[in-house]
Amino acid sequence: MNSHASLFKEFSYQNLATQILSTSISKNHIAPAYLFTGPKGVGQKKIALRFLEGLLNKESRNSNKRNIRNRLESGNHPDCLQIEPTYLYQGKLINQSIYEKENYKSNAFAQIRLEQIKSLKSFLNKKPIEGKLSIGLLEDVDALNEAASNALLKTLEEPINGLLILISSRPEKLLSTIKSRCQVIPFKPLENRLLKDKLNQYELSENIVNSQRELIELSNGSPDLLEKILKNIEDIPAKIWSDVKSLPKEPLEALKLAKHIADSLNHEEQILLIDWMQQYYWEKEIDIMIIKRLEELKIQLKSYINQRIAWEITLLEIISK
Repeated sequence: MNSHASLFKEFSYQNLATQILSTSISKNHIAPAYLFTGPKGVGQKKIALRFLEGLLNKESRNSNKRNIRNRLESGNHPDCLQIEPTYLYQGKLINQSIYEKENYKSNAFAQIRLEQIKSLKSFLNKKPIEGKLSIGLLEDVDALNEAASNALLKTLEEPINGLLILISSRPEKLLSTIKSRCQVIPFKPLENRLLKDKLNQYELSENIVNSQRELIELSNGSPDLLEKILKNIEDIPAKIWSDVKSLPKEPLEALKLAKHIADSLNHEEQILLIDWMQQYYWEKEIDIMIIKRLEELKIQLKSYINQRIAWEITLLEIISK
């Protein structure tokens, strides 16, 4: 075990990623840019901060190194600029972490914007205060808008006395030229037992307890996605759960269910319900055509057509098969 492995001792579930990073620190083989991939929330940011802690402890000109971890985790280290997507809400830009914590509701999309990449470039061009490198840490970098994406590529192409760490759960959305300039560090999905342990930390209703298997499958190994699912799924009435578990048999039943869903659930909850229905019906080995029709419904709802009509047509088509 190398001397820096202890930085990552609590992250044994990401052994490959942490081995690569600890070896890089020990051998001083540091790439100018890294891309941390994998499902959202499987340790990428926490491990990135430990990696930076190892580098800064090694390079710091400040004799007091004990609080480097605290300053990194609180976003207050002078040599590390942390960037996350922002939402435009009522004329103001709100960081994604605050937006989600305060439970804002809007149809806005989170983006990393051109102004943020310009600030990053300016930061990287400044002389670091405590260490030898200025560091940029970008979360959910797949949320770059087009202008910001081109600006980041230009930043990566130019020689800088800095280090970039990009975190993405959807690297396929990034420009191939951005990915080619980064050392990719793969993070694996969490095992189902770890997700189940996390699920058991919540107070769950009977409906959710009975749907644990489907919820874990829907999370795709991502604890962040699991938490997001739980926040929305508890608001779905018990009557809807019981109705969608046994498909409508008559047109009137289908129309009533469509109305109940459209009237009771917001857009995000409806998408979640469809995802859950697809998983549930797949495991029950119900007709694959129903699952495909639900996928068409999801696409329709994402285009913001009349929700009730879309559900009515879908349910009527399902019972006519």
